Amino acid sequence: MSEFNKTDDEILSYAQSGSNKYAEKVIEKYRQTVEVIASKYKDSPMEREDLIQEGMIGLLAAIKSYRQDKGASFMTYAKICIDNSIQTALRKFSRQKDIPPQNVIEYQEEELPAESGHASAEDIVIAQESVSMLTQVLRENLSDFENEVLRLHIVGCSYNEIAGRLCKTPKAIDNALQRVRKKLTGISLQHKIRQ
Repeated sequence: MSEFNKTDDEILSYAQSGSNKYAEKVIEKYRQTVEVIASKYKDSPMEREDLIQEGMIGLLAAIKSYRQDKGASFMTYAKICIDNSIQTALRKFSRQKDIPPQNVIEYQEEELPAESGHASAEDIVIAQESVSMLTQVLRENLSDFENEVLRLHIVGCSYNEIAGRLCKTPKAIDNALQRVRKKLTGISLQHKIRQ
């Protein structure tokens, strides 16, 4: 079947399988939908382009998590994910805006004591290898969904924010984090036993 004869469902299926070419086609097709939904929030404190960007994040989440067997059309599902993503960003923006300036702690580079010097090349390589090993362990032991939930949780998103971004319920996010904790505890115990 030629590229021009593919149905929307086939294009979406290819996009979900990891084809960037087909993901771009879905994004191109739904870009206007994202812009229309973002325009509902024209009186919000966020810039229009930022709202569109958040909507695009919601669209990408919809592409990744859509299940045809659940009964809703992709268009309906995508609209919900896009809107949830924008609303989550607006809530987060409002919370940050309400933090009094005296409560904001500026980032300062920690100065190492003179006697410790700078990290050696060996220390840097060991640290990079540790991060690489941890990433590999997470990939091997957690599902894609659990990895994404963990990543968003680590960067400070609330259960509701994660649920909005991934088009899931907060209960599903809580369940995923419980599974992650159990799996990581199991990995930690296995590591101790090997030592």
